[in-house]
Amino acid sequence: MRILLDTANINEIKRGIEYYAIEGVTTNPSIIVKEKVDFISHMSEIAKLLGRKRKLFIQTIATDAEGIVDDALLINELVEGNLCVKIPVTSEGLKAIKILKEKGVDTAATSIINSQQGLLAARGGAKYLIPYVNRADNILADGVNTVGEIVDFIDIYGLDCEVVAASFKNIQQVHGCALNRVHAVTIPADLLDKLSFNHLTDFSVEEFSNNWDKAYPGIKNIRSMVKK
Repeated sequence: MRILLDTANINEIKRGIEYYAIEGVTTNPSIIVKEKVDFISHMSEIAKLLGRKRKLFIQTIATDAEGIVDDALLINELVEGNLCVKIPVTSEGLKAIKILKEKGVDTAATSIINSQQGLLAARGGAKYLIPYVNRADNILADGVNTVGEIVDFIDIYGLDCEVVAASFKNIQQVHGCALNRVHAVTIPADLLDKLSFNHLTDFSVEEFSNNWDKAYPGIKNIRSMVKK
């Protein structure tokens, strides 16, 4: 399971790259609005920061198929980098995904709530499928199970796409997706930190340090023991 950051905050992205093996960043209109920035220049800055090895997902703004296609083409024209265009799985979005597939533009079908939406998007040519886990849970559906169903569809029908699960509120949801063999998850920066934290780990490190300090006071690392 690969890890992506769901943010448009430059500092969060820099920290994610420094501390974790993130493989990309996902954005959407709501995330970008929070940053109060110029859209194209900010996306360009993130793309430059990520480089060619990490992928940046940028969502279209238009809601009609013609406008979505135009948005997608402009994104690829104006932002230089390793990009994928996110498109919500409305009927207009599915139409746009099909058109963009024919034009050779990589797309990610987003806002997926049920597995049939994912299957339709995959058949239409989407390279990535982005199901919303917590939003599905909020309508008494099972978001993690939906992710598993979509992964199964890909395997059963030999579809050329991957699942990038999104919309998480807790690490149990992320863990459930991992158990369902999801290809990747995109999560907020605070949840990524929670994945790495366990108080027993910190307790163990503190215990190691205390025992060491008692035996070798003042020696904080191996280099300090090496004779010059």
